[in-house]
Amino acid sequence: MSTLHRTKKQAKPVRKNLHPRNIHNQGYDFPALVKSHPALAPHVKPNAHGNLSIDFADPLAVKTFNAALLNRYYNVVDWDIPEGALCPPIPGRADYMHYVADLPGLENPNIKMLDIGTGANGVYPLLACQIYGWQCVGSDINIPSLENVAKIIAHNPALKDRITLRTQHDKNHIFEGIIQTGEFFDVSVCNPPFHASLDEALKGSQLKLNNLARSRGEQKANTQSPTLNFGGLGAELWCKGGEQLFLKKLIKESQLYATQCRWFTSLVSKADNVKPAKKLIRKLGAVDIREIEMEQGNKVTRVLAWTFI
Repeated sequence: MSTLHRTKKQAKPVRKNLHPRNIHNQGYDFPALVKSHPALAPHVKPNAHGNLSIDFADPLAVKTFNAALLNRYYNVVDWDIPEGALCPPIPGRADYMHYVADLPGLENPNIKMLDIGTGANGVYPLLACQIYGWQCVGSDINIPSLENVAKIIAHNPALKDRITLRTQHDKNHIFEGIIQTGEFFDVSVCNPPFHASLDEALKGSQLKLNNLARSRGEQKANTQSPTLNFGGLGAELWCKGGEQLFLKKLIKESQLYATQCRWFTSLVSKADNVKPAKKLIRKLGAVDIREIEMEQGNKVTRVLAWTFI
């Protein structure tokens, strides 16, 4: 704590690239975060510019930072994930929820959302419930991941009646076995696995670590065996065919549930995958397709949204 008190109060630059409703537009109030989540204190130090920050290449620091953000700004307590699980940046995930909420027909609070591949973090249902009061279903093929989300929900009684978890038992299906007969969702969200193999995921992590090192004025990340600094179990980070093939399956199967979901959406991390995805969506008869660009710092990603209704 002494480091926090000795450091000058840092200016909070406006991050105009985040959604206007994103509470993280003003940067991070680290002293306030530490106050609400003391476990963050050992990870907060002045960076090269003299501003308080954390080491974003340190998996434990990132996880603790996320827990602090969820605690202070979204009233989610005791959030935790198993070692190696995907640890998503909360401000970016909140951006996705805000942009989804802007889609036509999602203006009222009685919205039901389906999260495809909710992972061990359950972040989209948590944010959708706490920001907009939506009802959510989180699905995943990994049972231990769902068990971890169930544990988070158990520690947050207000979420008990708002989030339902379902297991996908067939790796060849996405919506089938999850969307029930006669059920209707206002929107589905998804963060697809974006690598085609473990090796590709590790190379991507090494590149990310090198970029973080350069931003700190270092030449290269010093690691012989790159770790996934934002984590990621098998199905969370890679699948056969990578993001492109997953999107193709997602889009094709969405047509079969065209009358049971108003808007289908997905993050698309690789720009080259947008054009073929939109072409397939048009071919399958969608009546509205939207490409929403999101900027978070130096990273640009997209939300692809389509509807058959």
